[in-house]
Amino acid sequence: MKTQNDFFDKLINEQLIQAVLSGPRRKDGASRVKIRPVELKGEIYYQASAFVGNQVLHSNYTREEVCEYLEKAMDGSFSQLQVQGLELDGTILVSKKGKVTIRTKQKADTQKTGLKGEGDRKNGSKGEDSRKNDTNGEDGWRTGERPARILSHNRVKQYILKEGIPVPFLVDLGVMTAGGKIVASRYDKFRQINRFLEYIEDILPQLPRDREITILDFGCGKSYLTFAMYYYLRELRGYDVNIIGLDLKTDVIRKCSHLAETYGYEKLHFYQGDIADYEGVSSVDMVVTLHACDTATDYAHAKAVEWGAEVILSVPCCQHELNRQIRNEMLSPVLHYGILKERMAALMTDGIRAQLLEEQGYDTQILEFIDMEHTPKNLLIRAVRKEKVRHAHTPALEDMMRKLHVSPTLAALLKPRPETERKGE
Repeated sequence: MKTQNDFFDKLINEQLIQAVLSGPRRKDGASRVKIRPVELKGEIYYQASAFVGNQVLHSNYTREEVCEYLEKAMDGSFSQLQVQGLELDGTILVSKKGKVTIRTKQKADTQKTGLKGEGDRKNGSKGEDSRKNDTNGEDGWRTGERPARILSHNRVKQYILKEGIPVPFLVDLGVMTAGGKIVASRYDKFRQINRFLEYIEDILPQLPRDREITILDFGCGKSYLTFAMYYYLRELRGYDVNIIGLDLKTDVIRKCSHLAETYGYEKLHFYQGDIADYEGVSSVDMVVTLHACDTATDYAHAKAVEWGAEVILSVPCCQHELNRQIRNEMLSPVLHYGILKERMAALMTDGIRAQLLEEQGYDTQILEFIDMEHTPKNLLIRAVRKEKVRHAHTPALEDMMRKLHVSPTLAALLKPRPETERKGE
């Protein structure tokens, strides 16, 4: 492997057993850092245990974050990184003059499990249980954490789309090989697609089984998730679905349409168009909008309400509207800082959207969703219709919007029109 990035790509993933940073270059920092996978809330993270004097400091990272952490550590803090994996071991050495040496070694088949046999444990070698009871503090797990099991069939999360089973669109999109193996550099996308399908799985009771289901995906882009929805609902679960992907980019729509035709996905259609003006259907069962910029998300939500959609799944993006409007004398010391104002405005935007959907008869949640492009936009709004009655703005919501001097587009779009205006249509 020629670069550290290649090294991290191959060794820092869910095949990792542990990685150790050693050879500190600074006297005021950690003497070494041990990194290994942990399972936290059903997801795999990478826990870095830094040994600083008599203390052990724990931090949890996503795969992308831990690779960045290791790269910075080898750039100036440590001279050696040793990695042990299920199938591959490796070492990075940095000399005093800055020369980097990278070595990797493929394990023999008998070593791939990473576990000692029964005879080794009987002869006094530390097994999994003894490691858990180590008294030096290295292996202390914080609340809610547990070590990821080393046996690969136990460690790997049971995803909806199974590794080892080729899925045509994942192969063409570069996430899988033709044999069904996940491409190491695309493992995050594989996990994110499965995470999204878990959100779909949660709302299946809201979707009818006795008729065709119409799903509209606004701002579908490259359509990783659009294809995943179709494959999961129609091919794996047997739902009669008609899925429509809509995007402004003509070249993207052309490519996605070609792929859908190639796979024989006869009820998956892609069209070029704007969210606000789309009139291609009169009713929709579920509306999905991922990364629709700024107020495009509001138009998608308003359309979903107009169509009486049973489910709305939305990951907003580029929320500029309230950032331009928000002002409040009490908050002015904090709003003075641009980045804080931007983040507060984005959170307020999603919170107001969720409340407005509640007023339209939806049971709404704001959930964490790891974005496909690894940006800070990682909140998903999930709204499930619970009643058809629409309510007026709650006094608390009205009061908050007034004090923040904000007028969100969605509030205007959902505002009941005067009776005279409706009669004149």
